[in-house]
Amino acid sequence: MTQDITSTDALLEFIAANGHLREQVVQELDLRELGPSLQGISGERSAFLGCRMDAETIVHLYRSGADLFPPLAEGMRLPFRPYRSGLYTVDELYEGFDPAVSGSFERSARDSQIYRYFTARREAEGPISIMEALAMRLHDHAIEDALTGLLRDYQAPGEHRVAAIMGGHAMRRGEPAYREIAELARGLARRGYLVATGGGPGAMEAGNLGAYLAPRADDALDQAIELLAREVDYHEHHYLQLALEVRERWPAEGAGRSLAIPTWFYGHEPSNMFASDIAKYFANSVREDGLLAIATAGVIYAPGSAGTVQEIFMDVCQNHYVTFEVVSPMVFLSSEYWTKTLPVWPLLEAMSAGRAWGGHIGLADGAEEALGFLLGHPPFVPG
Repeated sequence: MTQDITSTDALLEFIAANGHLREQVVQELDLRELGPSLQGISGERSAFLGCRMDAETIVHLYRSGADLFPPLAEGMRLPFRPYRSGLYTVDELYEGFDPAVSGSFERSARDSQIYRYFTARREAEGPISIMEALAMRLHDHAIEDALTGLLRDYQAPGEHRVAAIMGGHAMRRGEPAYREIAELARGLARRGYLVATGGGPGAMEAGNLGAYLAPRADDALDQAIELLAREVDYHEHHYLQLALEVRERWPAEGAGRSLAIPTWFYGHEPSNMFASDIAKYFANSVREDGLLAIATAGVIYAPGSAGTVQEIFMDVCQNHYVTFEVVSPMVFLSSEYWTKTLPVWPLLEAMSAGRAWGGHIGLADGAEEALGFLLGHPPFVPG
């Protein structure tokens, strides 16, 4: 059975137990001190991704049938790791951020460094270099692989325990809709669902915040929202300072798990600080389709604009054509918004008439009603 080996301890344990490294994937390890342990074993049909090795070990593993993908040239000065073995954390993306120094996120945070790198290549005249394009594709593949590993805990055969919350970045902290989404996410997390969002500010932050505080007493969410609402503009340094204060008051060690799937395509929006696992991509199309595809337990749509409407109809196509062999509920939070402000609802009713997914769309006013609809309309495989 193929497995990903991401530490030297795990590598040595596997060799000790099996006497070989056949059909394994070894990711981003410095193996220069392990030459003697590797040169006497078979690496047939194994893959070494971005590992550092001495020349003799490279020759031996290649001759034994291993595929070797070398580290990319250090001269490229990449601000990201193409062969990374796991998803991002808040600490990693905010590395370099100093809450005491205004503007430090834009200047120094890892998240911002990667965004500047990506933007410079998108805006440059002429095509991006092959090596830089390859590095970004390798990175996104590594993120997808790590995300697949995370989802195994929530998507066993017949299980659907990933629910997504979609909505706009313009939603302000402290407004009623923000609180509703946070309460909804908290309710989902307490029932064993993995809450997934787009990972940005606004409705997305509210979703991750609710899941983050799910293990805490109910009043923790009230206190956190009151604190966060002191700054509602995500462009401001104080906005990030307040999020950090919430994390310090209710540390991540005792927090609930949730998923964020943002992109550097919209990298001007900071990744929110409340997701435990962050699958951040360069390719926006992979991110958008993937977020909807994994949410087989259902998707809740908070008020949003063009991006949210696009996501609605991507989800409609997945249900309409049963793309992933399951029909999942779609819940629209705020009947006023979706029937009058942006009247998507009448079109959905017309499209779903006589279709299997017709009974799996619903309007809801408030977290309790939205949660009730989602739980009362479990995903199903059409006959």
